[in-house]
Amino acid sequence: MTQKSIKKNYIYNLTYQILTLIIPLIITPYLSRVFGAEGIGTCSYIDSISSYFVLFATLGLTTFGQREISYVQDDRRKRSIIFWETNIIELIASLLCIVAYVAFSFTQENTNMYLVLVLNLFSVIANISWLFQGIEEFGKIVLRNIIFKIINIIYIFVFVKTKDDIVIYLFGVAFFELINNLSYWISVPQYIDKPIFKELHPSRHMKTVIALFVPTIAIQIYTVLDKTMIGVITKNSSENGYYEQASKIAKLVLTIVTSLGTVMIPRIGYHYSKGDNEIVKTYMYRAYKFVWFCGIPLTFGMIAISNNFVPWFFGKGYDKVVPLLDVLSFLILAIGINNVTGIQYLIPTKRENIFSVTVIVGAAVNFGLNLFLIHFFQSMGAAIASVVAETSIAVIQICIVHKELSPFEIVKCGIHYFIAGGIMFATLMFIRNMFTSSMIHTLELIVIGGIIYVIALIIMQDDFVLLNIKKILKKS
Repeated sequence: MTQKSIKKNYIYNLTYQILTLIIPLIITPYLSRVFGAEGIGTCSYIDSISSYFVLFATLGLTTFGQREISYVQDDRRKRSIIFWETNIIELIASLLCIVAYVAFSFTQENTNMYLVLVLNLFSVIANISWLFQGIEEFGKIVLRNIIFKIINIIYIFVFVKTKDDIVIYLFGVAFFELINNLSYWISVPQYIDKPIFKELHPSRHMKTVIALFVPTIAIQIYTVLDKTMIGVITKNSSENGYYEQASKIAKLVLTIVTSLGTVMIPRIGYHYSKGDNEIVKTYMYRAYKFVWFCGIPLTFGMIAISNNFVPWFFGKGYDKVVPLLDVLSFLILAIGINNVTGIQYLIPTKRENIFSVTVIVGAAVNFGLNLFLIHFFQSMGAAIASVVAETSIAVIQICIVHKELSPFEIVKCGIHYFIAGGIMFATLMFIRNMFTSSMIHTLELIVIGGIIYVIALIIMQDDFVLLNIKKILKKS
């Protein structure tokens, strides 16, 4: 198979990731008015319960499938065997979870609402997006997702009219996700042969699947744990509200950096399987450079414009989101770096056990700090704990791979970007009080910051920026 453009696949994946975050911003104001706070809370709670069953149905198979397929991109027979073996494991796990979930649903008060979301578990069985990720056909994934998400938005505005339409809303979300996943199967014959069952031995993968499932659970626990502990310790729902809004924005910006990871996994896996270690190192240093290039201005820029952005975007009563966003902005760099080392390197090079240990350590750090810091600093304590935990994961992972990937080289990749980002940050901090809080002024600050950052890099003759400027000029 011919290898696909990393740049194109990154743009495809980034487009989808941003879309998944923008859509809630479109429908949330409408649903909030239709359902009210109580209805939104009911939907959120039921969906969260369903997500635990989905977690156990998927195991670690999305990451596993993508990685294993990437190893055998050029061998249709081996690719087909991996595909069917992975599907068999997913089918068995999902059917067990479906039985458990349906039984659980009949014990709940809102049985119909729970039962509707059994479609989420059938979606797990149908979901083979990892096949297309593994063979680097990201365009097929993004196009389908965009189409069905737009259809879902139209469905919500047409059919969800009153607070009694919660079941209709939940059905739509789950149903269109299922149809989207089923649509992938149309393209399967192009890449996969029919199964020869005597050649299939799915049990041989269980050790690896479980190893990949452990960090999935750990990540799920400590990404949800912050909000749970804020509520339990502070007894103040407002603190959870501030934290939710700040983390939502930080994660939206983070998407720009981490979207490269999904694209890089199959490429790293492919070259690792061929023994091309030097090529793998080259890709890794490029990935680190990309994180510094994007992550530093996004982190510093977010801190500089937060007091201008938050008031007009969230409205009155969200002043505390500003300092929370300032702290959580550092997640962009911390998660960006550990995404490169962990997701893009340790997993494709079959060191998922080491990756699991680093994530578990991060979860333990987060939990311990939350117990102490939330008690004294409320939501700000949870924000600090998250940044420290993610940073600790990044540092531990770099220490683990230091013989293969030089920490000095990793830091050296970012020197130009730290200098340019520092100049941009100082300028924005100096001029930001001259601007009032409005969408136009926030955009003006972003443009000013971007121009300063790029000019600084051009003056320093940064090869990454100059190369891309030359490419743009050639195309024009």
